[in-house]
Amino acid sequence: MDITCTSLMTPVGTLSLFEDEGKIVVVEWGQAPKGTETPLLTEAKAQLSAYFSAKLTKFDLPLDPYGTDFQKKVWQAMCEIPFGETATYGEIAKKLDSSPRAVGGACGKNPIPIIIPCHRVVGSNGKLTGYSGGEGVETKIQLLRMEEAVATSLL
Repeated sequence: MDITCTSLMTPVGTLSLFEDEGKIVVVEWGQAPKGTETPLLTEAKAQLSAYFSAKLTKFDLPLDPYGTDFQKKVWQAMCEIPFGETATYGEIAKKLDSSPRAVGGACGKNPIPIIIPCHRVVGSNGKLTGYSGGEGVETKIQLLRMEEAVATSLL
């Protein structure tokens, strides 16, 4: 079985991207095993590189994150948070007629971080609660600061 994956170095560490049936299914920290890099993975690497180079504010990739229907609704809501902005767990919960805790649980299970921007979700008082990727909250802070700086420069 040939794994379709690729890795790239980024300012937040080495990221590995995995594809299944023409869609990105996982982004994780660390070096992927040697696999086949497809045109989609090449494009995903290019978009992530452009994101980290402050040249891309919205990803345009086919995604198929594995999860429950509720998790997928939360992840879709996260994709609607504009670049350089944040939303609270409570705001997303209200939109989905759920609870902030359930939204937080789904956020923590996001298999495609950065592209599905779970780093843009914060606590009700703006507090930066957990982040499951990279160095945890420090990575979340780094991503938010980068986006804020880019968004400010675009004004």
